[in-house]
Amino acid sequence: MAWDFETDPEFQRKLDWAAEFVRTEVEPLDVLYPNPYDRTDKEAMALMRPLKERVKEQGLWACHLGPELGGQGYGQMKLALLNEVLGTSFWAPSVFGCQAPDSGNAEILAHYGTEEQKAKYLEPLLAGEIGSCYVMTEPTGGSDPTTFRTRAVRDGDHWVINGEKWFNSNAQFASFHIVMVVTNPDVSPYQGMSMFIVPADTPGLEIVKNFHVHGFSEHEGHLRFTDVRVPADHLLGEEGQGFIVAQTRLGGGRVHHAMRTVALVRKAFDMMAERAVSRPMRKGPLAGLQMTQERIADSWIEMEQFRLLVLRTAWRIDKEQNYLKVRKDIAAIKVAMPKVMHDIAQRALHLHGAIGVSTDLPFVDMMNYAEVMAIADGPTEVHKITLAKEVLKDYAPGDPVYPSGYRPALREKARELVAERLEHIVGNL
Repeated sequence: MAWDFETDPEFQRKLDWAAEFVRTEVEPLDVLYPNPYDRTDKEAMALMRPLKERVKEQGLWACHLGPELGGQGYGQMKLALLNEVLGTSFWAPSVFGCQAPDSGNAEILAHYGTEEQKAKYLEPLLAGEIGSCYVMTEPTGGSDPTTFRTRAVRDGDHWVINGEKWFNSNAQFASFHIVMVVTNPDVSPYQGMSMFIVPADTPGLEIVKNFHVHGFSEHEGHLRFTDVRVPADHLLGEEGQGFIVAQTRLGGGRVHHAMRTVALVRKAFDMMAERAVSRPMRKGPLAGLQMTQERIADSWIEMEQFRLLVLRTAWRIDKEQNYLKVRKDIAAIKVAMPKVMHDIAQRALHLHGAIGVSTDLPFVDMMNYAEVMAIADGPTEVHKITLAKEVLKDYAPGDPVYPSGYRPALREKARELVAERLEHIVGNL
């Protein structure tokens, strides 16, 4: 038996240090400085630099990357437990060197980048000197990347890109973009898309506008590419490998979103429970009312179920070492994540009364974050379809009229089995 629900003591000490460090040193930045991606905010950057050094001293910097890139090479299980700590703070991922989209882009560059690409883009990205942007979604693409229209055409030693992309997080602060485009429209999209590094200052690349997503980001860029010329050596991987390159970041990214959502869910739950025992009513605290107790009980059960599903998924990724074998589990946590986040945040908001809907408390932002998570990295509906298809692969068709649970048939089989056994027992007397 290898079942275990405990963290080894050495790593637990690291988690305890991280939890206290985030609570006392990092979370105060959340309420004073709005954007950890804005490197022009000299005051905020000056405060963050020594915090990063303390994280590095603890050996907790960029733990998703291997030692050759300055990380610890943690598996998904350790990352899940660490991200559960970091998820309480918007600044914490940047302080610990694992902020999206830079973390996923670093993984792409580490896997597919040439030595020249790594020196020019990956090294300063890992050092926190520059930021990056992942550019995939399109105004007309919706949840189906096979409908993308942004094209790149080879012209000598360059590729020329034309098209539009949008809701590209932190594009305004990026020094370079990793962009998925169509390079061969005459084959399947799964073989006809490629991934490029596009420096932010390339002529023809324009930020049309920045969308403000309430409670999540003010910098979701709408990008327009007009005859953007990119050197041929800025291709990531081989031509036509765009989908393969994308999976390097999307599989792990969905899990990391879920890990950090566990932390936000617990934060909402803790605030709800605190409110329940603090708010006086005519006959005792709010916690004494049965409807409050029902909300607390339902929320705790949903929170713990979700957390265990996330941890089991992380464990399976480490065990299988193949995201395709864990598609079902990843889809399941992606589906569960927004509902658990929304429901618990809504209950917490409701128990706080009027102040709960104000901007002085985080519940409206949390509920909107839940809807963002229902859309980002593929909408809930797509992941439900994936989950159902993966589950049904394990089942074979039975009789189309009388299902396997048809009781008359089961009784007949049981009688035959019992009769055979009785005959054998009598024969041996």
